[in-house]
Amino acid sequence: SSGSYIQILMIVGVFAVFYLLIIRPQRKKQKDTKQMLSAVKKGDKVTSIGGIRGTVKNVADGTIIVEVDNKGTTLEFTKSAIGSVDTASAPAKAAKEDESKDPSEKK
Repeated sequence: SSGSYIQILMIVGVFAVFYLLIIRPQRKKQKDTKQMLSAVKKGDKVTSIGGIRGTVKNVADGTIIVEVDNKGTTLEFTKSAIGSVDTASAPAKAAKEDESKDPSEKK
């Protein structure tokens, strides 16, 4: 009788560990990804899941237009094809360029 209780507790324990180590982190990752994609805006630097990097030019309901080079070449992606967003890169780059200019050159 006590052996069956231990067996049931072991099964419950395995399911609890499975939930804590696999299901819960996956749900958190899905939530974070959904939040990231909903916050994408024009001017953000993005990388697609295929490794294509560029700057967001337009955001529609389910798609994003990304400029991939300085010649104006654009690609249209579904939002789910965006792997990462670097929103801080544009302002940081502009600030870095301003700092690198020699103050004596400014008029």
